[in-house]
Amino acid sequence: MMPARERTPIDVLCVGETMAVLAPEDALPFRVGGPLALHVGGAESNVAGGLAAAGHRVAWASRVGRDAFGDLIVDELAASGIDVSYVERTSAPTGVYFKSPENDGVRPLYYRSGSAASTMDAPFADHLAERVQPRIVHVSGITAQISATGLELLRRVCVDRVFADALVSFDVNHRPALADAATPDALLALARAADVCFVGADEAARVWGCSAAQIPELLRGPRHLVVKDADVDAVEYTGAVLTRVPAARVEVVEPTGAGDAFAAGWLDAYLAGASAHVRLEAGHRRAALALTSHGDTSHGTGAR
Repeated sequence: MMPARERTPIDVLCVGETMAVLAPEDALPFRVGGPLALHVGGAESNVAGGLAAAGHRVAWASRVGRDAFGDLIVDELAASGIDVSYVERTSAPTGVYFKSPENDGVRPLYYRSGSAASTMDAPFADHLAERVQPRIVHVSGITAQISATGLELLRRVCVDRVFADALVSFDVNHRPALADAATPDALLALARAADVCFVGADEAARVWGCSAAQIPELLRGPRHLVVKDADVDAVEYTGAVLTRVPAARVEVVEPTGAGDAFAAGWLDAYLAGASAHVRLEAGHRRAALALTSHGDTSHGTGAR
């Protein structure tokens, strides 16, 4: 019998899709000959980057193509201090999306059908669990929305607890462009199964038709339920204890990535053993940095 492989202990493992992102440098609509900037975008890798910048041992795991965009993503995330040794390279292409500036904001244009990340599945989670031993594993609902196999991966992480005693952190991250009729129930089951759940009040209203006051009753299960109400406040429900911290007033440059930055700040404070009040303050502080920067997050990676 082969001896069991010793698992590598780390603080946080973030699992999910990251794509190449192209956006007009001058924030003007697309036009022939217009300048485009190339970035890296992924909710889970955003969180990983924030935690790595805070000095934590953090890894990001996904699948990317054996192509130039896959090279870019792996190299960029590694340069930001993230362990990328659990990334698998495949013959499927790396996903790409464009940021299209419009009168009412920025509209994402996704080109991810059949991407390498969309092939992530339950065996991928099993293989990771054989190799790494995280204190926290962070995932988001985006993975459930990009493919049926992605949903199975999240069920292995959140419901089956393939990472054993690791704290499971789940950001709902509903994406209307990806969702279908089964999405609300799938996200609800995953959120209830997690130890930590991040959800926006507007998001819960859109997905489940509930008010902010109804979210704690709907999402019974997580030890820590964090409800974010945009620029108003964030509330953490820990058992019967409610902690509320108002959001800071900032001049918003671009909102993309603020939720990921909030999660990174909250998890950073959690790892330090901070109180709920301090955790929410840390989340707001990181989110404010993302909101007031031209990049999608305060540490320079993208979001989607």
